[in-house]
Amino acid sequence: MRLRTTTPYWCALLLILIGIQSAWAQNPRSIKFEQLDYLLPTPNNYRAASGAPGHEYWQQRADYKIEVTLDDDKQMLKAKEVITYYNQSPDPLDYLWLQLDQNRFAKNSIAFNTAAFDLNSPFSLVGWMRGQESKHGFRILAVKDAQGNALPFTINETMMRVDLPQTLAPRNGKVVFSVEWEHYIIDANKMGGRGGYEYFEKDGNYLYEISQWFPRMAVYDDVNGWQHKQFLGRGEFALTFGDYEVHITAPEDHIVASTGELQNPEQVLSNTQRQRLEQAKNAQNPVLIVTQAEAEKAEKSKAKKTKTWIYKAENVRDFAWASSRKFIWDAMQVEVEGKKIWAMSYFPKEGNPLWGDYSTHVVAHTLREYSKMTFAYPYPVAISVHGPVFGMEYPMICFNGGRPEPDGTVPDRTRNAMVSVIIHEVGHNYFPMIVNSDERQWSWMDEGLNSFLQYVAEQEIPNQPWAQKDYPKGSKYPSRRGPAKNIVDYMRADPAVLEPIMTNSEQIMQFGNNAYGKPATALNILRETVLGRDLFDHAFKVYSNRWMFKHPMPADFFRTMEDASAVDLDWFWRGWFFGTEPCDISLDEVEQYFISSQKPENANGFTAQTIDPARLDEVFARMEVSAQERRTIGEGKYLYLLRLSNPGGLIMPLIVGVEYQDGTQDLHRFAAEIWRMNPEKISRLIVTDKPVKSFLVDPLEETADINIDNNIFPRQGASPSRFEQFKNRQN
Repeated sequence: MRLRTTTPYWCALLLILIGIQSAWAQNPRSIKFEQLDYLLPTPNNYRAASGAPGHEYWQQRADYKIEVTLDDDKQMLKAKEVITYYNQSPDPLDYLWLQLDQNRFAKNSIAFNTAAFDLNSPFSLVGWMRGQESKHGFRILAVKDAQGNALPFTINETMMRVDLPQTLAPRNGKVVFSVEWEHYIIDANKMGGRGGYEYFEKDGNYLYEISQWFPRMAVYDDVNGWQHKQFLGRGEFALTFGDYEVHITAPEDHIVASTGELQNPEQVLSNTQRQRLEQAKNAQNPVLIVTQAEAEKAEKSKAKKTKTWIYKAENVRDFAWASSRKFIWDAMQVEVEGKKIWAMSYFPKEGNPLWGDYSTHVVAHTLREYSKMTFAYPYPVAISVHGPVFGMEYPMICFNGGRPEPDGTVPDRTRNAMVSVIIHEVGHNYFPMIVNSDERQWSWMDEGLNSFLQYVAEQEIPNQPWAQKDYPKGSKYPSRRGPAKNIVDYMRADPAVLEPIMTNSEQIMQFGNNAYGKPATALNILRETVLGRDLFDHAFKVYSNRWMFKHPMPADFFRTMEDASAVDLDWFWRGWFFGTEPCDISLDEVEQYFISSQKPENANGFTAQTIDPARLDEVFARMEVSAQERRTIGEGKYLYLLRLSNPGGLIMPLIVGVEYQDGTQDLHRFAAEIWRMNPEKISRLIVTDKPVKSFLVDPLEETADINIDNNIFPRQGASPSRFEQFKNRQN
């Protein structure tokens, strides 16, 4: 609730207060409330001023048919793909660009050659050595047209240009071509990355998490043309939607998890496994499709024969899979807005008991919570796989960490990390797998939005029956990112060494804080403090639905949030996304006013000031103030003028907690526009019915204020306990 300030009475009183005070400060010229128009691209037929796709919006499409064989002896993939590429742009195309992401690990790659190494760091030195000796990267064996004729191609680091024999016509032009390749799979524990294998020395088996494994079409769009910025390892992917049919040949005793739906269960699953899947359709808890005992038995013998798993996926931007004879597999179906979705987990015995207790429940929980905030999950399955990659996302499947100690004990930090990373990576199905932003350029558009939704979903964990053992009802989940106070240390740094959120992915120094933490916090503040949940949730749903299965850009998000909320947020985007200034609002002075011709002796620690009642009557008469309005400052009222400054520079709403002398509390909220005339110094009148003991700025720690010592008046030292006391009383 905001204090009303528009009656003639308030106007008269403020005129008096201003008239009897010396000028507080000159009002500097500021751009903090100017519109962002000159920083955002001009709306056009492809992207509307409202933030919606324009009436001529277009995007490309690429369908894939792939056959791949996993060589478990050499840790190698051999594969061939047929790509059907549709040019739905208004532009004729003479060549196509494909991404060769495995080349990021090739000997002397641009990623290795541009990395900053420190000879004083053994880890850095080892990384350099492995880069010099690497055997990895794509070996392109052939590129051919639909008739089998060779097509000329040029490889530039992590990009490959395929020259077309004929210009590809605009508006539904189509070309079919094939690529044949092979590459070694990286050791994920040694080389990092977003996929790879893990070797289990005790039983001599491998677990494969396969990603960025095939030449993929780069995006061609209305903003960049070809998005072919090189893959250096951090900036993730810009990808094109399409349909996939993938034939995965693996050792006969392997279980294969994948993007998409299994097409040939009769050929690759046993009767028992298929029966268990049927049972899982109506189960309230995960059903084991492959038990731990069965997985342990499979570990002991290595099959020489192979079998082929066929998966199909419609309208996805990528494709990933995992394979191992070590996999335990459990599954259940979760209902999301009237549709049954498979929630599944695949993990080795080393993941138990943690993974069997939590993973699939967390997958189902994420689908429910994210769908409430965005749209009903449109895919048939969501999978969590445990292996060497701690957290990475793909359509319908993600790779997650969090492993118990060797003796089976599960530290709280391990369980919390595992639950959080599964929420985060499953949540990426929404951003960017469906709301398909350009990760190569703007990491925050998926990581930040997803981290915000992760926080919302995490806070619901203690309300879930399956979590009660470790997260009792009424407890608070220990979210790492989202609450405003959690970003304070980052915001407290010197702005000169920080980058704005609107910084290219490869140039961000503090990647976790800048791409994940700060935008997640900003959105949480926007929801809880600036807009309120009703306005924010509606606008966020509008954005999510407008851009599902499309390619949004930052301006589309900014404009949609304003379009759907009817709130001018340019000051917010400017400060939080384009700037680096922190929030530091200082309550510098409080003056208590008495309507009296004589100066009072004291004002309870505040500066005492008087208003001449004769002059007050004169002004009231001139402005025709009614008797009812006069009573608002009559006998028994206490008038306080708060003088505040903004040394931090970031524009934020003003939130003032009032502690009365009788120990009770009150809260006053003022919109950020209170700073619009002077973003450096303001004054604000608060009238109460009883005497005030103290005022506290941001008492609920909503604004990420970096200096709480100047938040209280009279100055008493704003220890964290004061904020806790205020929050506890409010609750």
